[in-house]
Amino acid sequence: MSIKAKYQPVLDLGETMAVEGGYVREEDGKLKFGGKVKTAHDKNLLWDKIKEIGGESPNDIEADITYAEQGFFAEHTVQSGDTLYKIAEQYYGKGKGMSYKQIHEANRDVIGDNPDVIHPGQELKLPFLA
Repeated sequence: MSIKAKYQPVLDLGETMAVEGGYVREEDGKLKFGGKVKTAHDKNLLWDKIKEIGGESPNDIEADITYAEQGFFAEHTVQSGDTLYKIAEQYYGKGKGMSYKQIHEANRDVIGDNPDVIHPGQELKLPFLA
């Protein structure tokens, strides 16, 4: 199996993210790829997929992934059944649900004063956590 074939799921994920300036090449026994994704969360998703395939410290891949949006961690479009707590757990990880307060503060202009009332279709910007 070629290195590119091994990491094809990473490349597929990058394609769904519409990586800007993306490149992929096999060189010196390694897969080298890079480009710019929209958010830090997108970058993390790519690295998670790399580690899922190649282990915690893969030595057969070099990735140079940057992200365009420096002002927030991720974007989320509210779906039916979402709560800010569930969104916080989804993006920040298990045990981080109370970070919903930071999401609320960062999106008061969209959500209003009540963090318990969000509506499908609302576009939220998720802040970096301190």
